[in-house]
Amino acid sequence: MATVASIMAELKKKGTEKTRKTYARHGMATGNMFGVSVADLKLIAKTIKGQQALACELYKTGNMDAMYLAGMVADGSKMTAKELTAWAEGAAGLQMIAEYTVPWVTVENSQGRELSKQWMKSKKEHVASAGWCTYSGLVATKPDEELDLGEIEDLLDTVVKGIKGAQNRERYTMNGFVISVGAYVKPLSKQAKVAAQQIGAVSVDVGDTACSVPVATAYIEKIEAAGRAGKKRKTIRC
Repeated sequence: MATVASIMAELKKKGTEKTRKTYARHGMATGNMFGVSVADLKLIAKTIKGQQALACELYKTGNMDAMYLAGMVADGSKMTAKELTAWAEGAAGLQMIAEYTVPWVTVENSQGRELSKQWMKSKKEHVASAGWCTYSGLVATKPDEELDLGEIEDLLDTVVKGIKGAQNRERYTMNGFVISVGAYVKPLSKQAKVAAQQIGAVSVDVGDTACSVPVATAYIEKIEAAGRAGKKRKTIRC
């Protein structure tokens, strides 16, 4: 039976300095990580699939590799709002966790929408980013009839008015929200494109990388040209 100790030992063995340096170039805090590739994490995740308690204990280690692995294994529908908020709060300096892991599980939870709205208002960059990414995940996976279109339209307006004054990663995730609405919510396609035009190119420090921030107008147009607009995803996990 796998334990936190046995999994941490395996993660340490799989970690590489090359991967640590890659994460560092992306601006992530590398003080508590081994540098395990996502491919290796997926292999480990298969061996502990369904072990909810173990996943939660792995997240509590504060080790980025373990936290990411926890998100691959945990069932967000079984977590409490308090647990999910603790996950969001614990992702400081780790955008892979705040913008991927935390939204993965929160989207699966019945309180996901309310939590995302609470987090968006946080003054902590990583928590606010988790909020925007979570709501982006909701619009990508929930049928349009289950969404509060008026609320989403208000959030588009919030992005337009606030993105320039937002913190670095928050700007990135707000831009992503506009793209998600334009890509997945057909009734608000026009409003999303208007918002995209208004925010234009968004400036974000993406670290010492060749990464770029998607221009929302161009990205939405690309999705429409491919005939994928309005097609929902089964999951936002990758």
